[in-house]
Amino acid sequence: MANAAVPAQAGLHSIPALLARNVEKLGNRPAYREKEFGIWQSWTWAQAADEIRALALGMLNLGLAPGDHVAIIGRNRPMHYWSMVAAQMCGAVPVPLYQDAVAEEMAYVLGHCGARFVICGDQEQVDKVLEVQDEVKTVDQIIYTDKRGMRKYDHSHMNALGDVQAEGRAAETRLTGELQRRIDALDYDSTCVMLYTSGTTGKPKGVVLSNRNIIETAKNTSEFDKLTDRDEVLAYLPMAWVGDFIFSVGQAMWTGFTVNCPESAATMMTDLREIGPTYFFAPPRVFEGQLTNVMIRMEDAGRIKQWLFRHFMGVANRVGPALLDGKTVGFGDRLAYGLGNLLIYGPLKNTMGYSRIRVGYTAGEAIGPEIFDFYRSLGINLKQLYGQTEASVFITQQPDGEVRSDTVGVPSPGVELRIAENGEVFYRSPGTFVEYFNNPDSTASTKDAEGWVATGDAGFFEEETGHLRIIDRAKDVGKMADGSMFAPKYVENKLKFYPNILEAVVLGNGRDFCTAMINIDLGAVGNWAERNNIAYASYQELAAHPQVYATIREHVEAVNKSVAEDPMLSGCQIHRFLVLHKELDPDDGEMTRTRKVRRAVISDKFADLVGALYDGSDSIYTETEVTYEDGRKGKIKATLKIEDVPVFGDAAQQKVAAE
Repeated sequence: MANAAVPAQAGLHSIPALLARNVEKLGNRPAYREKEFGIWQSWTWAQAADEIRALALGMLNLGLAPGDHVAIIGRNRPMHYWSMVAAQMCGAVPVPLYQDAVAEEMAYVLGHCGARFVICGDQEQVDKVLEVQDEVKTVDQIIYTDKRGMRKYDHSHMNALGDVQAEGRAAETRLTGELQRRIDALDYDSTCVMLYTSGTTGKPKGVVLSNRNIIETAKNTSEFDKLTDRDEVLAYLPMAWVGDFIFSVGQAMWTGFTVNCPESAATMMTDLREIGPTYFFAPPRVFEGQLTNVMIRMEDAGRIKQWLFRHFMGVANRVGPALLDGKTVGFGDRLAYGLGNLLIYGPLKNTMGYSRIRVGYTAGEAIGPEIFDFYRSLGINLKQLYGQTEASVFITQQPDGEVRSDTVGVPSPGVELRIAENGEVFYRSPGTFVEYFNNPDSTASTKDAEGWVATGDAGFFEEETGHLRIIDRAKDVGKMADGSMFAPKYVENKLKFYPNILEAVVLGNGRDFCTAMINIDLGAVGNWAERNNIAYASYQELAAHPQVYATIREHVEAVNKSVAEDPMLSGCQIHRFLVLHKELDPDDGEMTRTRKVRRAVISDKFADLVGALYDGSDSIYTETEVTYEDGRKGKIKATLKIEDVPVFGDAAQQKVAAE
């Protein structure tokens, strides 16, 4: 399908306009699939458009007005994506929320945007909204997708989504003129969606993105990777996250490719294998988790299979990326890689659901180079992009043949970049957000009069390639007491390459040396414990086991050797560490819903642990407040061991001199 026309000139100035184009040109092609009760259900573009129109008419019938905000809370389902498009048809603004948000977080977003309509996936989400209705006075209508458990609720301002569609179809003759007027009123500068930031450093901000932002970005990036209506994606990431919106709505509407929704988070990996997407996106934590599972399975495998895996992964690491980039590789290496593909790489990719991937991306935060290289060595065309909610995701991308683990590529089509004197990265593009909703001060401090946006990240361009390298968050990059650079994420990503380490927080800004607080991966370490007949009753007990500490110490020492090889960041080697007695948790405020560490919260909450890491203590007793799944608060008490680790190179000499 040719995509050469400029969207505005072609009349494709809104998501509903793209939908109409897809019905005309791709009417019988599959648009959405969803697995329900173990069976894949499918809707063509024509069928999806009929469902969306019925829902739009139904919401008009309930009184949805232009400019109203419609909150969508639930898992990835076709009807939730349809709700966003239906809201736009009515001239309203869709606002997807994180389905795992607690009532307090939900209340803030609903109140801040003044949502009049809320579309809930199921009874759990309805209950959250009802819980905060005394606080949030603007909600007028609740529409729920799943009817289970909803029979005895007060339905005076509550309706099932299917019933709203039925009422919409019944009112079509009466309301079709009004709906068409609202669709016709949409233009390139109409609001397409409002997405809330993760709130790493404070309250989330509502990022207003226009049709121009989304459609121009979708057009440019689809052409960059040659995406077509024959591609397949799996929509499994939070709908409130900009990445899911640009892939599952923006690019899907522009190219006409098929959006597949898994049955549940628990079945996602099975559903991924069944669909075999050709275009795939995942944040680093997904790739880290899959690598951990692979390593766990190999630990359980027989000796012959372990030897084959190690041998052929050695071949893959040596020649796989070169083959993927079309570079010259000797006949013997090609033969060895082909045999490895038959015995190891092919079955492994099939098990992970990656056999058909033509283009894969990771973003959200930096991925460890070892993890990134592992997937590319298998022949998976995994690339990095750098982006933000405020940019409609895309700031840089890696062109085929120019993919490396240590850069994030070149500016995406239509994007301009510059580096400020302090090293902070600035950009402007057609995807640059309109404003922060009801927050002119933050808008002005983030985007200047010429449209340049401060990313908050520190980086630099490579002179030879023009590729951008991101060092870390600008606010997180600092200096050690001796003036050497401190970039915690660089070290944390190296630590998380090891399957036993789920999360790490490196400290050291303004101090004489770096320390770390580490979360073990319960799945990986628990598997090791079972194989070695080590009994444990809780995460806390397993994390404190002497053999676990010894293993983590080996990993930290190996990372120090690697960090010592980088002259710019060798001062970031870890001198002391402890293993945390609890997992960092968004419900406890220690991470965002997108699992980004809130460093300020952690430094404050675990101030006693930070103090012990730096005062020479070999252990520390602590009590920590936690939030249970039912919302109750409690306390965990523990005595944590603190261990010293060797450092290398100049850092080792400085340590000896200091002692």
